Amino acid sequence: MLVRQKLVVPERDGVNFEVWPEAIELGRMFAAEGYELALVGGPVRDLLLHRKSHDLDFCTSARPEQFEHILRRFGRDGFWDMGRKFGTLGAMRRREDGTEVQVEVTTYRSDTYDPDSRKPEVNYGDTLEGDLSRRDFTVNAMALRVPELEFVDPFGGANDLAKGVLRTPVDPRQSFDDDPLRMMRAVRFVAQLGFRIEPETAEALTDMVDRIEIVSAERVRDELVKMLLSDRPRAGIEALVDSGLADIVFPEIPALQLEIDEHHRHKDVFEHTMIVIDRAVALETGPDGPVPAPDLTLRLAALMHDIGKPKTRRFESGGKVSFHHHDAVGAKMTRKRLKALHFDHHMVEDVSELVNLHLRFHGYVEEPWTDSAVRRYVKDAGPLYERLNRLTRADATTQNKRKAMVFSSAMDEMEQRVRDLKEKEDFDAIRPDLNGDEIMQLLGIDPGPLVGKAYKHMLEYRLDNGPVERDVAVAELNRWYEEQQAE
Repeated sequence: MLVRQKLVVPERDGVNFEVWPEAIELGRMFAAEGYELALVGGPVRDLLLHRKSHDLDFCTSARPEQFEHILRRFGRDGFWDMGRKFGTLGAMRRREDGTEVQVEVTTYRSDTYDPDSRKPEVNYGDTLEGDLSRRDFTVNAMALRVPELEFVDPFGGANDLAKGVLRTPVDPRQSFDDDPLRMMRAVRFVAQLGFRIEPETAEALTDMVDRIEIVSAERVRDELVKMLLSDRPRAGIEALVDSGLADIVFPEIPALQLEIDEHHRHKDVFEHTMIVIDRAVALETGPDGPVPAPDLTLRLAALMHDIGKPKTRRFESGGKVSFHHHDAVGAKMTRKRLKALHFDHHMVEDVSELVNLHLRFHGYVEEPWTDSAVRRYVKDAGPLYERLNRLTRADATTQNKRKAMVFSSAMDEMEQRVRDLKEKEDFDAIRPDLNGDEIMQLLGIDPGPLVGKAYKHMLEYRLDNGPVERDVAVAELNRWYEEQQAE
């Protein structure tokens, strides 16, 4: 039954419709030309959850060519039309306090997929109620007509919102068939909102997971990113695996359920990974810290740090299980999966390197490093140093209190040594005491492989010994060169 009512929103935490005078103004501009306009989706949901939002989504009875001039007039500080082929135009204006308010307006529509196409087809609709019926979940199928502030909730979204339930407005099989990406959005909302998927919807999702293969890697990646950057990434990952979606979009993760974790023999590696994610999130910093939350690089590394274990598992004598070189194997697997999901090159390389280095510190616990080893650790980690330390701490999930204390103390000690060394030298600018031109001049050689070998040797010498006087560096270069000549 269609629910129409005047929405009375009591002020709470300073949130009410007075926060959005732009919505009222825009509604009046559309009404003046005879068009309907309604605030829809996330902004309405957030309003009922008493959350602030400055990005406002609207739908309208007008076509883009009919309302473009209205939006250009409204958006005195910006206008864009990248979504024109989908019926969407956007605009932005700044308030006097500097706050940016962005609006996007879309013609009533439906998105459907051709069974053999990865791209949705856009069909315009005629009514607000029809537009809402084609949305992903009831909690996003609510609208607020503006400027009159008439609340429209044809599918009981407000009730589902109060219960924390995700349910599709129409039959879930039809909904997921129309747009398979909605299955990914379901698990994303589990993470973002802390909701549960209603049983009939969950059953349809599980039965139709193969349909996700029609969706482009970029759209799947974007949902994964939103899920991982949420307040509850673990809940989203667990829902992704439980639904069967992960078997298709991220098969390395459910594969971890089959493995034994060497730290918790009664638990699998998947459970260990979920704990690591929780711990990594807790170790992120505030906006002024070295790893401001939420940090996608750290969270992806936490998720993928052990994906090499299934391929490296070996059963040893005495009932022990080993995973030798799972760090290196996992790094290669990480690079392959993130490339398949079309993450950018820097993210692929950074996350892969964190996976590759995540066991590096364990040697320090067994025997404290020399200063040269500490320098190498920092040099190899480079800009990932702070994230690597947090990933390493998060990975130490032993229940043995003594071992946990020893590990934490060793990490504290190593970090202090790094701080002490950084007071004496600039780790970020560690170079050999002699550069390439000086090496060629001193040895009397031309550019070539030998210069590279000499440079690499002098860099190793620098890492081992710290900065030295020029004459000491020259003596070492000559010693090395004579050794090369004698071979």
